[in-house]
Amino acid sequence: MKIMAEQLPPQVQMQLARLQDLQEQLRAIVLRKQQIELELREVERALKETEGLSNDVPIYKSVGALLFKTEKEKVVKELGERKEELELRIKTLERQESRVKQQLEELRKSILSYTSQFSAGGGS
Repeated sequence: MKIMAEQLPPQVQMQLARLQDLQEQLRAIVLRKQQIELELREVERALKETEGLSNDVPIYKSVGALLFKTEKEKVVKELGERKEELELRIKTLERQESRVKQQLEELRKSILSYTSQFSAGGGS
């Protein structure tokens, strides 16, 4: 027999709402992490492409709708810094993801514990 949300005490209803919030938060974190990982791969690809170039080969940097000629060393330095920044952001998001997953699991256990007691107790 399914437990109707209206039959649940306010505390459990609040836990269910919190569970949904955490699930949304987790989805947002995972999406953001995927976006940053994609950007990181692009930066790594750009770094790899510049490795084989000699210093006298012209390199252009995109700034908005414009391209500016720049030096290889400067581009490599900027890409390296961007790579470090992205890796740090990914680690931060991984920690957040882990923390939210842990909170979700604890909340699920709490809700399941209550619903099993509720079902066994006949709704009292």
